[in-house]
Amino acid sequence: MSVDLNSMSLKELKDLQAQVAKAIASFEDRKKKAALAELEEKAREMGFSLAELTGTAVPRKRSPATAKYVNPANAAETWSGRGRKPRWFAEALAKGRKPEDMAL
Repeated sequence: MSVDLNSMSLKELKDLQAQVAKAIASFEDRKKKAALAELEEKAREMGFSLAELTGTAVPRKRSPATAKYVNPANAAETWSGRGRKPRWFAEALAKGRKPEDMAL
Protein backbone atom coordinates (compact mmCIF):
# COMPACT_ATOMS: atom_id res chain seq x y z
CA MET A 1 0.00 0.00 0.00
CA SER A 2 1.63 3.18 -1.20
CA VAL A 3 0.33 6.61 -0.22
CA ASP A 4 1.62 9.75 -1.86
CA LEU A 5 2.02 12.01 1.15
CA ASN A 6 3.38 14.93 -0.90
CA SER A 7 0.15 15.32 -2.81
CA MET A 8 -2.03 15.44 0.34
CA SER A 9 -3.29 18.61 1.97
CA LEU A 10 -2.53 19.46 5.61
CA LYS A 11 -6.07 18.46 6.64
CA GLU A 12 -5.74 15.12 4.88
CA LEU A 13 -2.36 14.50 6.53
CA LYS A 14 -3.77 15.29 9.99
CA ASP A 15 -6.75 13.00 9.35
CA LEU A 16 -4.37 10.26 8.26
CA GLN A 17 -2.27 10.85 11.36
CA ALA A 18 -5.36 10.49 13.60
CA GLN A 19 -6.35 7.28 11.80
CA VAL A 20 -2.85 5.87 12.25
CA ALA A 21 -2.87 6.71 15.99
CA LYS A 22 -6.24 4.94 16.38
CA ALA A 23 -5.01 1.93 14.42
CA ILE A 24 -1.88 1.68 16.59
CA ALA A 25 -3.91 1.90 19.81
CA SER A 26 -6.38 -0.68 18.52
CA PHE A 27 -3.54 -2.99 17.52
CA GLU A 28 -1.93 -2.74 20.97
CA ASP A 29 -5.27 -3.41 22.69
CA ARG A 30 -5.86 -6.51 20.57
CA LYS A 31 -2.36 -7.82 21.29
CA LYS A 32 -2.80 -7.22 25.05
CA LYS A 33 -6.16 -9.01 25.05
CA ALA A 34 -4.70 -11.96 23.16
CA ALA A 35 -1.75 -12.17 25.56
CA LEU A 36 -4.05 -11.94 28.57
CA ALA A 37 -6.29 -14.70 27.23
CA GLU A 38 -3.26 -16.90 26.59
CA LEU A 39 -1.92 -16.30 30.11
CA GLU A 40 -5.32 -16.99 31.67
CA GLU A 41 -5.57 -20.25 29.76
CA LYS A 42 -2.08 -21.33 30.86
CA ALA A 43 -2.88 -20.47 34.50
CA ARG A 44 -6.16 -22.41 34.25
CA GLU A 45 -4.28 -25.43 32.88
CA MET A 46 -2.07 -25.31 35.97
CA GLY A 47 -5.05 -25.06 38.33
CA PHE A 48 -4.89 -21.35 39.17
CA SER A 49 -6.51 -18.15 38.10
CA LEU A 50 -4.35 -15.40 36.69
CA ALA A 51 -5.51 -13.09 39.48
CA GLU A 52 -4.22 -15.58 42.07
CA LEU A 53 -0.82 -15.75 40.43
CA THR A 54 -0.43 -12.01 40.02
CA GLY A 55 -1.71 -11.19 43.49
CA THR A 56 -4.63 -9.16 42.23
CA ALA A 57 -7.30 -11.50 43.48
CA VAL A 58 -9.74 -9.84 45.80
CA PRO A 59 -9.17 -11.32 49.24
CA ARG A 60 -12.11 -13.15 50.72
CA LYS A 61 -13.55 -11.19 53.61
CA ARG A 62 -14.18 -13.12 56.77
CA SER A 63 -17.26 -12.52 58.78
CA PRO A 64 -16.56 -11.35 62.31
CA ALA A 65 -15.89 -14.25 64.63
CA THR A 66 -18.51 -14.97 67.26
CA ALA A 67 -17.44 -15.14 70.88
CA LYS A 68 -16.94 -18.63 72.30
CA TYR A 69 -15.40 -17.84 75.68
CA VAL A 70 -16.16 -15.26 78.34
CA ASN A 71 -13.99 -13.94 81.18
CA PRO A 72 -15.57 -15.18 84.45
CA ALA A 73 -14.37 -12.03 86.26
CA ASN A 74 -15.62 -9.59 83.60
CA ALA A 75 -18.41 -10.68 81.25
CA ALA A 76 -17.59 -7.81 78.88
CA GLU A 77 -14.36 -9.57 77.87
CA THR A 78 -14.88 -12.32 75.34
CA TRP A 79 -12.71 -14.35 72.98
CA SER A 80 -13.61 -16.14 69.77
CA GLY A 81 -10.97 -18.84 70.09
CA ARG A 82 -9.08 -17.43 67.11
CA GLY A 83 -5.65 -15.91 67.34
CA ARG A 84 -3.58 -15.33 70.43
CA LYS A 85 -5.14 -16.26 73.77
CA PRO A 86 -6.11 -13.27 75.87
CA ARG A 87 -4.25 -12.82 79.13
CA TRP A 88 -7.35 -13.49 81.21
CA PHE A 89 -7.90 -16.81 79.40
CA ALA A 90 -4.29 -17.95 79.86
CA GLU A 91 -4.36 -16.95 83.55
CA ALA A 92 -7.60 -18.87 84.13
CA LEU A 93 -6.09 -21.96 82.49
CA ALA A 94 -2.99 -21.60 84.70
CA LYS A 95 -5.26 -21.51 87.77
CA GLY A 96 -6.76 -24.83 86.78
CA ARG A 97 -9.92 -23.76 84.94
CA LYS A 98 -10.91 -25.62 81.84
CA PRO A 99 -11.90 -23.96 78.56
CA GLU A 100 -15.34 -25.57 78.88
CA ASP A 101 -15.83 -23.64 82.16
CA MET A 102 -15.51 -20.35 80.29
CA ALA A 103 -17.49 -21.35 77.19
CA LEU A 104 -20.57 -19.35 76.32
